[in-house]
Amino acid sequence: MSGFGERYLLPAGLTDVLPPQAEKEASVVETLMATFAARGYARVKPPLLEFEDTLLDGAGADVAQQSFRVMDPQSQRMLALRADMTPQVARIARSRMVKAPRPLRLCYSGQILQVQGSQLRPGRQVGQVGAELIGTAASAADAEVILMAGESLAKIGVPDVSIDLNLPTLASLCARDLGFPPPARQRLRHLLDRKDAAAVADAAGDHKAVFLGLLQASGPADAALGALARLLLPKAAGAVIGHLDEVVAHLRAAGAEFVISVDPVEHRGFEYHEGISFIIFSKGARGELGRGGRYRAAGRGGAPEKATATDGSTTDDVLEGEASTGFSLFMDTVLQAVPAQASRRRIFLPYGTTAERGDQLRAAGWVTVSGLRPEENPMEEARAMNCGHLLRDGKITERE
Repeated sequence: MSGFGERYLLPAGLTDVLPPQAEKEASVVETLMATFAARGYARVKPPLLEFEDTLLDGAGADVAQQSFRVMDPQSQRMLALRADMTPQVARIARSRMVKAPRPLRLCYSGQILQVQGSQLRPGRQVGQVGAELIGTAASAADAEVILMAGESLAKIGVPDVSIDLNLPTLASLCARDLGFPPPARQRLRHLLDRKDAAAVADAAGDHKAVFLGLLQASGPADAALGALARLLLPKAAGAVIGHLDEVVAHLRAAGAEFVISVDPVEHRGFEYHEGISFIIFSKGARGELGRGGRYRAAGRGGAPEKATATDGSTTDDVLEGEASTGFSLFMDTVLQAVPAQASRRRIFLPYGTTAERGDQLRAAGWVTVSGLRPEENPMEEARAMNCGHLLRDGKITERE
């Protein structure tokens, strides 16, 4: 028996998904993708592997440590397996769809593979579903993707969704404009990540009121925004707060039905993000359902140009990339929060049942399982095939 088990052993963090979970996941993914499509997001399908120097360029560099590598026997070049699909969508935007009108709305679903899992997410192969809005810095764009994330989760029945808005660059901007040298900025960033108020006060010195104020301005959105408004922040940091105010106002105006909170110093996991980022939670799941936020899709090339925002304003689109925002949902966690689905009714069709009768039952919503040879006991065969009903003398009969 041990030899049999060892023969079919899977690597750590990889697993077979069996019925009915596999069907449930497929159904949930298609509902999510349909929600994105209804808002104008076009589906793309990137490859599982790419050349290492392409996949791990730009935003992809931040997931390099999580990426498996293999040698391509044809080109003799190193390939990497995707550990995150967002950099791939950014590559598509700047290459195959470089001439497409902006803002560009794209969505995707697929599997990612990571070198290591986490304590909350031990699996290394994870389904990822998401959407990207590329080519605009408008606050309405941030609000659109946040609202769509909440709406899509509501469509699949996830209860008690909450979205925590973060500003991963805010503390660094404050430290830079207040004259902290790079090593001191990094230390402050580390201490803020640990939420160590005493150490933050010691490291910030004369500016401790600013950084302690940022640390304490966490909680429900309205209270957090009020606390941030009372802080005396450098100009660049003030602009970030102003953008956050606009996004929250858009969410309120749209009647967002999820809880909105703010943590202005959260940084971990947002290494390639800038501006507003967010984490999605639900009381029905352990850990985060997804993450998203603002980043720059690597540049389109050519001279700097003006990117037209959805509100008609324009913002400089610098050479290193287009202003973009989006989010990714992690299906292993999402499925924990999705309520159990009612099983479709299954009916056993004894050998010899006409094709026309089977068509009628399937059209009425039944799942049909056909006998492939004459049965001695159709009732036992229905039980073996996990069917709650069978066709007996042309009539639907409940299985005993």
